[in-house]
Amino acid sequence: MRINFKNLTVQVLIAIVIGILIGQLFPAFGVQLKVLGDIFVKLIKMIIAPIVFFTIVIGFANMGDMKKIGRIGGKALIYFELVTTFAMAIGIAVMYIIKPGSGMDISNVGKNAADVAKYAKQAAETPHGFMDFVLSIIPDSAVGALAKGEMLPVLFFSVLFGLAMAGLGDKVKPVTVFFEKVNDIFFRLVGIIMRFSPFAAGGAMAYTIGKFGIGSLFSLGKMMGSVYITMFLFVVIVLGTIAKLYGFSIFNLLKFIKEEILLVLGTSSSESALPRLMQRLEKYGCSKSVVGLVVPTGYSFNLDGTSIYLSMAALFIAQAYGVELTWVQILTVLGILMLTSKGAAGVTGSGFITLAATLSAVPGNVIPIEGMALLLGVDRFMSEARAITNLIGNSVATVVIAKSEKQFGLAEPSVTPESGGFTASDSKLAGATEA
Repeated sequence: MRINFKNLTVQVLIAIVIGILIGQLFPAFGVQLKVLGDIFVKLIKMIIAPIVFFTIVIGFANMGDMKKIGRIGGKALIYFELVTTFAMAIGIAVMYIIKPGSGMDISNVGKNAADVAKYAKQAAETPHGFMDFVLSIIPDSAVGALAKGEMLPVLFFSVLFGLAMAGLGDKVKPVTVFFEKVNDIFFRLVGIIMRFSPFAAGGAMAYTIGKFGIGSLFSLGKMMGSVYITMFLFVVIVLGTIAKLYGFSIFNLLKFIKEEILLVLGTSSSESALPRLMQRLEKYGCSKSVVGLVVPTGYSFNLDGTSIYLSMAALFIAQAYGVELTWVQILTVLGILMLTSKGAAGVTGSGFITLAATLSAVPGNVIPIEGMALLLGVDRFMSEARAITNLIGNSVATVVIAKSEKQFGLAEPSVTPESGGFTASDSKLAGATEA
């Protein structure tokens, strides 16, 4: 079979392999290549806020029916909470079966005290109370929300703006048309930025291997294995079952978004694939309005991979220190995670900060926060696993909501190959509409 080196998937795969080799053979140089991944993530974050704003507003304006908007939003939030809670419960169950933290050597914990203190400080500076969470959703100004690019405030303003436009009906049709043209420009920009993605993936992987070494892939292997197994089971069994109930195949969907998955694998950031994922799900058959509402909201409220990791990491530290948690304490951890995990972006490090905030919020500090040092060396690798799971979880959620609303496969997608770099074969939906 002839390899098409112009294909983005092939380019990203080759870049990841080259990055691993550079990181292993020239670790100092590999660490310096981290800048390539940082540049790409910043480029993507530069356009996420306007894309989310225009997509939601256009979707609401075209949908028109206020009851329909409320119904889709309500369905999405209920789905997010149920699946996220189930994901955390699975993580806890696996931890009690495998018990990777039992018998862990904690003698070297003090060596990483400074790094743990950094994350703990960031967590302490981030308000995590319920009212703090509610207030953080409301931006100080609309322009400020878009300028900072914080997802929850952008979502809040976008939804309000979209509702206002939907309520005005045909009066704002010229504005809607203008926004659609501007949105096309931004998605064209996504196509341009994506050309840099192989360099970003290779640079990020070179940094990871150069910084932590191949050996770090095998240290704490039991914990890493537990996380990978749990996320694999969650995707295949839980999300696979949900997909089957709604008449599509999880494996066909994964095949359809394989380039986005590889991009997340390389950059360790689910945000890096957000704009392109929105295009792909429209191509898959979901309506623009459902994609525009569910995908951005899911990036704040449907972090399945992050939820699995946080619940498992908390129990891992408890097991390593020989702390026997009661069911009341376990349920307390779950409750705290339901709040602290909201809005945790898919960027490397955010999960670690959220973990610090969670452990600090557990009454009595029964789980030592310094135990986070045990996970520092391999957090990067588990970050990739949780970011990929987040991406897949949000993709499944979007298709489920689209199908439940009969907003799936009704019309030809509005996204053109030119706007996102798609190939001609994409237009066939890759046989993915039904199982």
